[in-house]
This record gives sequence, structure tokens and C-alpha cells, in this order.
Amino acid sequence: MWGGRTGALLRLSRLWPTGLLWRGPLNCNVVSLAGSNSPRCWNCGGLGGPLRGDQFFCPQCRALQPPDPARDYFSLMDCNHSFRVDTSKLQHRYQELQRLVHPDFFSQRSQTEKDFSEKHSTLVNDAYKTLLAPLSRGLYLLKLHGIEIPEGTDHEMDSQFLMEIMEINEKLAEAQSETAMNEIESVVRAKQKELTDNVSRAFERGTVFIS
Repeated sequence: MWGGRTGALLRLSRLWPTGLLWRGPLNCNVVSLAGSNSPRCWNCGGLGGPLRGDQFFCPQCRALQPPDPARDYFSLMDCNHSFRVDTSKLQHRYQELQRLVHPDFFSQRSQTEKDFSEKHSTLVNDAYKTLLAPLSRGLYLLKLHGIEIPEGTDHEMDSQFLMEIMEINEKLAEAQSETAMNEIESVVRAKQKELTDNVSRAFERGTVFIS
């Protein structure tokens, strides 16, 4: 029940009209050699392992390693697995990672590393966009706990909630001045904060995962 309700609450961000509002260390990738469980670099075959402050490169030959397919967005972006995210810290992490793996920095490297940098950069972009917005962040967190709610559906949205959405949309259609638009924006921001706080508390209590 809460999973569906959460998906509905998170979708309040859809009310905002266009123009109104706007892991720890990553292991050196592992290509295990036959008969060995030790992580190995794809390039030099050396033993891999995390380095402090430099998680994407082989400590032996400095070759860029491929992304870890088992790593989720929260750990990649060095965020707690929580609905509450420090967006300033998230943005800083995003910029930090792009300085490490952006394809522009690998134009003179091997084709393999070029391909890996493309994959890393795409993954970082996807992780950043997903965790930045409350809606996509909440749906992704639910997904990590085995609860799938398609973003385009309004699952179990109650009539009162629908009425609030309709009223705000009507006010937007009737607004004739900047003052009126600003008032609507304030209402939407306040409502979004209220619902976001409710969802955040539900995640923290664990009730959001109870079907």
C-alpha cells in the first residue's frame, strides 16, 4: 500500500509547469583469471584494488577499468541509501567523477579505455539525474527494495490528492499576472515539501516497504 502511495506522492513534482520552476571506493575492475578469484586488471593482469581518492584506475598500470555492474547509484555518488540526499554534495561528487572519467580526457588513450570512459560517463550522468529529483530518487530507492512502480502511472492515488492537483492546474490556467503565478508557485513548493517530508519519514521508518 505504502509503495503505491509513495509513488503517487512523489509525483507532485509533475505539477510544476515548464517555465514556472525549474561508495565507497570502486574496486579496480575485476577480470578474474581462470582458476583464480583475485581481481585482475584487464590491461596488465596485475592485482586490482581500491586506491584512496582514485577508484577507477588500476593501481599498477593506471588503465581505466570498466564500471562495476553491481554498484548502485547511491554508492556510486557517495550518498547514503536514504531518501534524504544532500544535493550540494551530490553535485560536487558528479563534477568530481566527470573530471575523472569524461571521454574528453581519454582521446589519446586506447580504444578500450575510450569505451570504458563513455560507459562511466553515461552511468554517472544517469545516477546524478536519478538522485537529484525526489520523484526519480524515491522510485529508484523503492526499486532497490524490490518494489517496481512505473514512473508514468498514478498507482493508488486517492481522490483528495487528485482534487488538489486539479485545483492547482485550474489556478494555473486562470492566472493572469506574475503575482498570481508566484502565489501558485509558493503553494506548490509548500505542498511538495510537505509530501517529500512525509515520504522521507516513511522511508526512514521502513513503512514504505510494507505492501
